[in-house]
Amino acid sequence: MKTAVIVSGGKIEEDFALRFLEKEKFDYLIAADRGLKFLQEQGLVPTHIVGDFDSSGKELLELYRDNPQVEIRTFQPEKDWTDTEIALEQAAALGCTRVNILGATGGSRVDHLIGNLQLLSLALERGVDCYLLDSKNKIYLRDQEFTVDKRSQWGTYVSLFALGGDVEGLTLHGMKYPLHEYTLGSVGTRAVSNEIQEEMGHITFRSGRLLVVEARD
Repeated sequence: MKTAVIVSGGKIEEDFALRFLEKEKFDYLIAADRGLKFLQEQGLVPTHIVGDFDSSGKELLELYRDNPQVEIRTFQPEKDWTDTEIALEQAAALGCTRVNILGATGGSRVDHLIGNLQLLSLALERGVDCYLLDSKNKIYLRDQEFTVDKRSQWGTYVSLFALGGDVEGLTLHGMKYPLHEYTLGSVGTRAVSNEIQEEMGHITFRSGRLLVVEARD
C-alpha cells in the first residue's frame, strides 16, 4: 500500500505538522503551492511539487530545479482545479491508496475548506482513503459501514454528516447516543458530537455517504 502526505496551502500548525511528519510513514511528500514554503522553512524536501505558485512565488521553485529526486508540475493561475485537487490527483496517479492532507482545514478562506471537504468524494471515487488533518480534527468520508476504535480515535467526539444526499438506515452501536435505522439528511444536527462508550463504535448504513469528523476541544 502506497501512502502520501500532501502539505496544502492553508494554515499549518507547525508543531502538530512536524510531529505528524516525523511519526508518519509515507512514500511521497507532495507540496501544493504555499505548502512548499512550510517544507522549505523546516528543511524538508518534497518528492513532488504542484501548483500555480501564485501564493508562494515561483522563485521558491528554483531551489528544487536541479534536484533529480523532486518532480515539479506548474500550472497557470487561471485553471479549473485547486492546487490541493491537483496534488490529490498526483497522489492517485502514483498509486497511493491512503492520503493525509495537512493545511486543508485552517486559514480564513472558508471556500477552500468547503472545496477540500468535497475533495473527499473525489478521493473515494479514485479508491483513495483520504484524511484532512489538524491538531483537533480528523475528517474523512465513508460509503460503507466502519468502526472507530476508542483507543486510537482523534479526540473525544465523533460527528456524522450526510454528504451529497440522505444516508439511509444509519445505525450506531457502542455510542453514547445510539441510532437505529435512522435517515440522516442534510438538515439538522442530530448526529453531531457523539461519543464512543465501548471499545469500538460501530457505524452501519444502507446507502449514502457519511462525512465523519473525529474531534477534540
